Amino acid sequence: MFDEIISNKVLVGQEAPSFLAKAYMPDGTIRDEFNLFNEIDNKYAVLVFYPLDFTFVCPTEIIEYNKLIPEFKKLDALVIGISVDSVFSHKEWCSRSLSECGIGNLDFPLISDLSKQISTDYGVLYNDEVALRATVIIDKHKVIRHMVINDLPIGRNTQDSLRTLEALIHVEKYGQVCQANWQAGDKALIANSEDVINYLKTMEDWFK
Repeated sequence: MFDEIISNKVLVGQEAPSFLAKAYMPDGTIRDEFNLFNEIDNKYAVLVFYPLDFTFVCPTEIIEYNKLIPEFKKLDALVIGISVDSVFSHKEWCSRSLSECGIGNLDFPLISDLSKQISTDYGVLYNDEVALRATVIIDKHKVIRHMVINDLPIGRNTQDSLRTLEALIHVEKYGQVCQANWQAGDKALIANSEDVINYLKTMEDWFK
């Protein structure tokens, strides 16, 4: 397993692998050809890989991402869920209420990666079976700028996906760098020694 992991190509900083796949759409329809690059043209994208519909941690993550859709839309970003399930499984999952082990209606599409090619291209396929919990942020130039992967039992902090996208947009807009724990509205840093030293001085009390 370790040899397999270290052989994977690092994707951050590279053009995102595009794909053409079936998708269950927010309006309840099934789209036979969802083209990633066409959909995200001149937009940010947040790809949310998850193992399977009708499981345990997955519905909690998908619902939490759905709650944040208005915030992602404000940032001109599309959220796209991806698993190895069929579009018919996605449809059934979304058609059921929470009390019926479903997730209800979503405001973002769920991609069917039945062939597992998308998960393979992004380096997140686990044991040739399911995708790990991977979050991929793609900028408006279709370049991957952030990628984080959790093991199967560990759910994501969906708010941090939003925070990371906000940081990316701040960096692009102002040419600054975002320090540890940066939040939208915080002062960021100019990438020079003087600004870093001044910021580190504010942390001196931690060492006392």
